[in-house]
Amino acid sequence: MENKEISQAVIGRLPRYFRFLGELKDEGVERISSQELSDIMNVTASQIRQDFNNFGGFGQQGYGYNVEYLYEEIGRILGLDKTHNLIIIGAGNLGQALANYTNFERRGFLFKGIFDCDPTLYGKKIRSMEVKPMEEMEDFVRANEIDMAVLTIPKTGAVEVAGRLARTGIRGIWNFAHVDLNVPERIQVENVHLSDSLMKLAYNINRFENMDLSGFERGSYV
Repeated sequence: MENKEISQAVIGRLPRYFRFLGELKDEGVERISSQELSDIMNVTASQIRQDFNNFGGFGQQGYGYNVEYLYEEIGRILGLDKTHNLIIIGAGNLGQALANYTNFERRGFLFKGIFDCDPTLYGKKIRSMEVKPMEEMEDFVRANEIDMAVLTIPKTGAVEVAGRLARTGIRGIWNFAHVDLNVPERIQVENVHLSDSLMKLAYNINRFENMDLSGFERGSYV
């Protein structure tokens, strides 16, 4: 089952399942049906069952899903049953904001170091980390068993830094730079384009404003 090819669409829904199930668990909910979960998440019950069947199903006929068990299993699938050591490349506003976001630690993502090429930032304390020069990055990664690197630098330097990271044996890159990275297949890359997300929001607002509202009486809901 672990070797089965899972679509990115399914993988993309797993963190959302995990979040909602965590809220249900905190509220003391012990079990839930796919239909009840569907009503909460606005995902069809059949889609939920199909998603979970990729990993074995988890449910029992006539019972539904045990919330705590399902929460823990999805966490295991997501790799949240272990800790991950990370570094941040880029000590600007975004890098500092990520370093100060404590919820990552509760999920097992531990920031161990932060690096920048600006000498005026060297030694600056961000939480428990001091900003270090880029020249120290490779040795730090190897000495501290770093799993992932977060790139919050301009795209002009991201490609070169990704190449350096690849030679350290890093396993994953969370890339906020607006550039595609050419790294070995063994390194997983998750691209985050904040402006793309904002433009998607603008598109949806524009689409809604231009919808055909002929079936409604304008102002009737005021």
